[in-house]
Amino acid sequence: MALKQIDYGTKEYKQMVDLRFDILRKPLGLSFSDEQLVKEKDDILIAAFDDEDMVGCCILSPTGNGALRLRQMAVQKKLQGKGIGESILSFAETLARDKGYKTIMMHARNTAIGFYERFGYKVNGDQFIEVNTPHHIMEKRLV
Repeated sequence: MALKQIDYGTKEYKQMVDLRFDILRKPLGLSFSDEQLVKEKDDILIAAFDDEDMVGCCILSPTGNGALRLRQMAVQKKLQGKGIGESILSFAETLARDKGYKTIMMHARNTAIGFYERFGYKVNGDQFIEVNTPHHIMEKRLV
């Protein structure tokens, strides 16, 4: 498996949008608007590949004050639980540190809290609803 930063608007980016749609949006009856996707132009786009096949991805969006927001973490359904998400998260944290960021935060679906807690993320605040799904803010200081 190869992990790398990809560029907005490329063939690989199209694969990323498709994977995120299949895993995160379609089950909720949601899609992406052009406006939502255009906002990703300046984000850090990360993907995991098995040859040419994208098996997982995430996005890091700068939020100011040396922080990033981890968004849209997705792994192909048939490959979940096999360490791909862990590899993507580790790669994202290393890349963030290398770029000088100090904190990663996210809006984590409640079903994913246990996964992120295993990697040192802490729940911060009360539950809220986003895309019709319960979420919590989670944060981790990068050392």
